[in-house]
Amino acid sequence: MKTDEEIQKDVITELNFDLIVNQAEIGVEVKNGVVTLTGHASNYSEKWNAKIAAQRVAGVKDLVIDMDIILPETCRRTDTEITQFVENILRWETFLPENTVKVTVENGLVKLSGEVEWEYQCLLIIEAIRHVTGVTGVTGLIDNIKLKPKTGSNAIKAVIEATLKRRSRVTVQNIQVTVQDGEVTLTGNVLNWSDRYLATLSAWNTPGVSNVKDHMGFTN
Repeated sequence: MKTDEEIQKDVITELNFDLIVNQAEIGVEVKNGVVTLTGHASNYSEKWNAKIAAQRVAGVKDLVIDMDIILPETCRRTDTEITQFVENILRWETFLPENTVKVTVENGLVKLSGEVEWEYQCLLIIEAIRHVTGVTGVTGLIDNIKLKPKTGSNAIKAVIEATLKRRSRVTVQNIQVTVQDGEVTLTGNVLNWSDRYLATLSAWNTPGVSNVKDHMGFTN
């Protein structure tokens, strides 16, 4: 098992490998396997990449993002400009039907709501928006954008359990899956944060899932 010092070193190294991230502006703190990223990013995409880089490191049990975004003057836009740009990006790059997702922007923070068919469409949305100049954050993908239920609870449960079984990194016998009206609840214990993330991602990628509640813990 890695020590906190080893995890910290690995996270810093991983941040250095990402060309978008300015590691010199990011602080890395680790306590009992929980990583906290502090400091500044020059745009939302850099903050996002820093999060993903830390998630890739083995031994990370959980991740706290406490980073500010300080936009250069040349990257500042009004909320109206950002709204128009985001709406155009969603129309051009996600191929979603018009008015599927509602966009509001406040101080650079993009707030989304609506309903889509599949979870991968949420991933397309975040991938499209995070590079928009002037955006300081995106919220609502989980809470306000819902997935339309298509499959019965038993079928969803079976697909998730089969997916977890295929992915040997997850100790499937320690994870319990319950499904009700498209909402999945995961309980039990996993070895580390990476396995926990993989389990939740497996649930989210299952057709018919509208929400995932992560109630998992860690094996001592």
